[in-house]
Amino acid sequence: MIKMKLVSSLEKCFWDDSIDSKKEINKLSMFKNERVAFQVAFTDSERVPVTHRLRMTVNSDISDSISVLRVMNVPVLHPARVSHDDNYIKDTPGLYPDLLVPWDESLPIYIDDMQLNSMWIEIDSPKQAGIYNISVAICDSNQTICEKTLELKVIDACLPEQDLIYTQWFYCDCLMSYYKTKPFDDRHFEIIFEYMKNTVAHGVNMILTPVFTVALDTAVGHERPTTQLVDIKLDNGKYSFCFKKLGKYIDLALKAGIKYFEISHFFTQWGAKATPKVVATVDGVEKKIFGWETLSDSPEYTEFLKVFIPRLVAYLKKKKVDKFCRFHISDEPHVNDIEMYLKAHNVIKPLLRDYPIMDALSDYEFYRTGIVDIPIPSTTSIGKFYQNKVPGLWTYYCCGQWKDVSNHFIAMPSARNRIIGAQLYKFNIHGFLQWGYNFWYSILSYYPINPFLTTDADYFSEAGDHFVVYPSPDGKPFSSLRQKVFYNALTDLRAFKMCEKFYGKDYVLSIIESDGRTLDFNVSDYSTEYVDSVREKINYAIEEALKK
Repeated sequence: MIKMKLVSSLEKCFWDDSIDSKKEINKLSMFKNERVAFQVAFTDSERVPVTHRLRMTVNSDISDSISVLRVMNVPVLHPARVSHDDNYIKDTPGLYPDLLVPWDESLPIYIDDMQLNSMWIEIDSPKQAGIYNISVAICDSNQTICEKTLELKVIDACLPEQDLIYTQWFYCDCLMSYYKTKPFDDRHFEIIFEYMKNTVAHGVNMILTPVFTVALDTAVGHERPTTQLVDIKLDNGKYSFCFKKLGKYIDLALKAGIKYFEISHFFTQWGAKATPKVVATVDGVEKKIFGWETLSDSPEYTEFLKVFIPRLVAYLKKKKVDKFCRFHISDEPHVNDIEMYLKAHNVIKPLLRDYPIMDALSDYEFYRTGIVDIPIPSTTSIGKFYQNKVPGLWTYYCCGQWKDVSNHFIAMPSARNRIIGAQLYKFNIHGFLQWGYNFWYSILSYYPINPFLTTDADYFSEAGDHFVVYPSPDGKPFSSLRQKVFYNALTDLRAFKMCEKFYGKDYVLSIIESDGRTLDFNVSDYSTEYVDSVREKINYAIEEALKK
């Protein structure tokens, strides 16, 4: 017998789950300018000898605002560490729901015996407020086997624009490697633009901009494929620069909706010990002029930066984006790297006197001594920065944030992913960084991987840390459950801020903390029902305020 339920967008329907374990929902609310979703869970509760070939239909008066995505399973070999906390769905290798593929309801669906499947039903920015029914049916020929209806309330108001700056590192080299283009040829730029649009649609408003090939997650002595937006010539000992490709990248990003530009790091990761890979045409011959073999404090590189950075800034001014640019020295330096980082800072800062330098680093000493303008501590290290009232505070998470904090690993519950919105709100976080939008390389970038088969960058860290999109054959991204849920966390943040304008922050926090616990970055074990209920209460409060 075919069974079907409408369930929360925060559910993860594993193939071996029981549909009876999933809580059914029948109501949902949203604002006119946001995107919400629910899922359709379905299974055949009897073992039958023949796979069912059926159709699923979705009908509503707002069908133009609805899209349907099939939730697909992906292989997960490294779901969690041995000493993980209790708030993981599973910790064993297997097939996990994550990939979202656009679905055409004219196609059949296959319901295998005793396996739970799901569809993602997304409603995007309905034009008119009101109450609408969304009916989902599973049909055999012209006969309806089962049907469920969800009542959607579209509130007659719009959420405020997102003011959080959000960057999720965007890797042009991974796009080039997967789609086998040449660096920044026409096809590469077409693909880049499609992925840029996807990032913006999911809340990203700052983009990593590789003026040089990014000096990130690369083994010492190894190189990532050259993806350098600035063409450099060195003739008779004098440098010249062509910014044409950088200009095209900026134009595409602005067209996609990007507002801020994150200029790639001027020194290598984990301590600024060496220089990034820089390629130039030297007296007519293209060659690498800087890289791992060049110490970061080498006179040659220092002189190069003294020529390059002023020219770069002048070009960014010409493009009228310089005030929206942020600059990096080195990613994730540790306190024992502070001397080398300071040397790099003393080269860079005089050249960028009017522009902020920011880096992901978790030791307060870097900020206390004044050698970084915008520190970006991890969510596990933010306490001291917050206690010392660092203005415009950012935070980040990556593979190191795996215990007792929010993250978006595939094996984590979606509620643990989404609670970050409430945490960002409570602590007045100005910006958020996450390192893996589309990192489709192995650990330390030794070689490309197939993201449909390898979800942990070859045991780099927990599956799902490294990317939130999958590459479709036509040069556009397939989304993931994790990307969608994090976007909903960002819309939660906007709703909290809208509610605060009517009632004050203490009132909003009283709703978020209505279970009696004090919300902190190290509290992440919230249930699907609780996270959903908080947002519905916020929506109701705003709607009531609008009536007055």
